Amino acid sequence: MAEALAIPVTQRCEGCGSELAPRLLTCPSCRKLVHGQTLKQLAADAQAAADRGAPTEALSLWRQALDLLPQGTAQHAQVLARVEGLSQQVDALGLKVPLAEAERSRSGMPKVLASMGALGLLLWKFKFVLVLLLGKGKLLLLGLTKASTVFSMLLAAGVYWTAWGWPFALGLVACIYVHEMGHVAALRNFGMQASAPMFIPGLGAFVRLKQSPVDGREDARVGLAGPIWGSAAAVAAMVAALVTGWKGLGAIAHAAAWLNLFNLLPVWQLDGGRGFRALARKQRWMAVGVLGATWFLTGESLLLLIGAAAAYRAFASPAPEEGDRRTLVEYSVLVAGLGALGHAAKLWTGAAL
Repeated sequence: MAEALAIPVTQRCEGCGSELAPRLLTCPSCRKLVHGQTLKQLAADAQAAADRGAPTEALSLWRQALDLLPQGTAQHAQVLARVEGLSQQVDALGLKVPLAEAERSRSGMPKVLASMGALGLLLWKFKFVLVLLLGKGKLLLLGLTKASTVFSMLLAAGVYWTAWGWPFALGLVACIYVHEMGHVAALRNFGMQASAPMFIPGLGAFVRLKQSPVDGREDARVGLAGPIWGSAAAVAAMVAALVTGWKGLGAIAHAAAWLNLFNLLPVWQLDGGRGFRALARKQRWMAVGVLGATWFLTGESLLLLIGAAAAYRAFASPAPEEGDRRTLVEYSVLVAGLGALGHAAKLWTGAAL
């Protein structure tokens, strides 16, 4: 991803020479854009990135340009349309990017693979998927290079250590960290800038967005990415518990499942709240049904609270006419999966609510 261009501190308008107050985007005298030259460079770099098949980089550059344009202007509307279009393109591509790259580069396959026909092509595609997975692994380590993240992690681990011992504390903090890096991965995918994860002992952690999603679909992808990655961490802890027979890992899996499920509460800035913004009214009632069915099968009392909040959002709060089907599927699978995982982990470890 391209680095953000430095925004020069403008003292006088290039058009009329008027003195400009900080943070102004247009000259109050001649209405000339303050960051005109920077915007031209960003537009050129974004077009170059799009031409070489790097939509995420182009999206990041156009977002930077959007921040330098006054809202309500024709230029802002034009750039916003570009951002929305590229965002939908990135969202639609997903894992197709490495696979399509493998198909295009078939001529570059080693001869031994080319001679294997379809099997060789499959192995060649697997190479790109493997590179993608390794990239996710590197991303997980990214937050650990930030002193603020590491310090707050250690502080949170110390608080949990005092209450439940060091194995549980380290496992829980690791699961929370994976959850937050899921948000970071989604933000990077959509070209948005954000802070590194910060832990708040006893409350979890957060990532502060420096740019805003352009629509409910994008907001939902970013919001639900945390529980998706967090669910993977909880599943890994449960599998490790079953393999080793160590009930401490089962307790970590149960706690991680509960925390990720709690984040699906559709209120305020919680992940579930972000997801619900993309759902039409009918889809919200479908989510309420999934919550009720999962509660009936698992008896997890937290689902009653989430279901009550979801029912309120479905009945009283504004909803888009056209909902996002993928968000409904992701939210429903997360609810059912985390409810089942938490219930199974609790039974296996004998943990009480």
